[in-house]
Amino acid sequence: MPSLTLRLLPIVLLFSAPLAAQWHLLDVKTTASFRTVHALSSTTCWIGGTKGTIVHTTDGGQSWNVMQVPGADSLDFRCVRAFDQRTALAMSAGLAEEGKARIYRTQDGGTSWQLVYQTTQKGVFLDGMDFWDAGRGIGFGDPIDGRFFILTTQDGGRTWQEVPLAQRPEALPGEAAFAASGTSLVVVGKKQVLIGTGGGKVARVLRSEDSGQSWQAVETPLAAGPTSGIFGLRFWDEKHGLAVGGDYRNYLDATPNVLLTQDGGATWQRGGDARPNGLKEAVGLYRVNKKEKRLHPAAVRQWLLVIGASGSGYSPNYGQTWVVLDQHPFHAVSVAGNVGYAVGGQGLVGKFEGFFTPPPKE
Repeated sequence: MPSLTLRLLPIVLLFSAPLAAQWHLLDVKTTASFRTVHALSSTTCWIGGTKGTIVHTTDGGQSWNVMQVPGADSLDFRCVRAFDQRTALAMSAGLAEEGKARIYRTQDGGTSWQLVYQTTQKGVFLDGMDFWDAGRGIGFGDPIDGRFFILTTQDGGRTWQEVPLAQRPEALPGEAAFAASGTSLVVVGKKQVLIGTGGGKVARVLRSEDSGQSWQAVETPLAAGPTSGIFGLRFWDEKHGLAVGGDYRNYLDATPNVLLTQDGGATWQRGGDARPNGLKEAVGLYRVNKKEKRLHPAAVRQWLLVIGASGSGYSPNYGQTWVVLDQHPFHAVSVAGNVGYAVGGQGLVGKFEGFFTPPPKE
């Protein structure tokens, strides 16, 4: 089954100074459409997109290296994961029988790329990957023979192994995943991995505590259907996390779009609906830095940033309530400390830095 790809509450603040941060749009000199981004630091960021395009900065977005992976001009890179300024992996979303289920790796900053995994098995459609450390990682794709497709690596993505069919999580009728933001699969701690699903009658979280060798399925209260379900996951410790979603065909609909867990994903409850209303595809965790804390001692330490086709918002209380940030139609977000990068269609790239304005002069 083809992957479910995209076509496209006020709060009382704890301080009096205004919030001034917003997404500052950056010119990356390409019209490729982006659905994945990985910020390693405030200065280093990797982005993947259509036409085999990878975009990379090491100076905080002042300049960008726009490259096309050789032999990949027909591919759409929907998940990028990087280890440093020179080492990264890019996974393409597309039908395997058409040669589009591939993973590439670079260890020289994108000067050269190695094809480290490809399958032509009919029906395989890769959705995402993540890494516990510089060696151990996991990837997945839509169901084949009634079970989700699972890959693992022990050597930083140089080689990949397909998990035996019997050990893969079972799928419900119509169930699949959204290759939308590179975050429908996330790893947590040393061995935990979670996958958000949609497409069927119920949105579920597939959960493993042994690096993907065995799985449990958890039903959630988020609405699901052919074009709706869970799109992105984010954890801030081993117990607490958030899932976001909605309906990509009706991406402005004011339907529930946030789930919260306090037990490592074993159970999920509705959180406050993220604003602006509509589909939400990914979440970033913004950490207030020392300078901001000095300016605003009462400010909370961490904020959640949420993005989607209807716009982006933020929460100072781990998803209980949300405030509108702006209406840029981003599809993926990644935050390193107090600097975030978000990406969207037609070369859209935004940078977010500094939540707080300095106090007004007397």
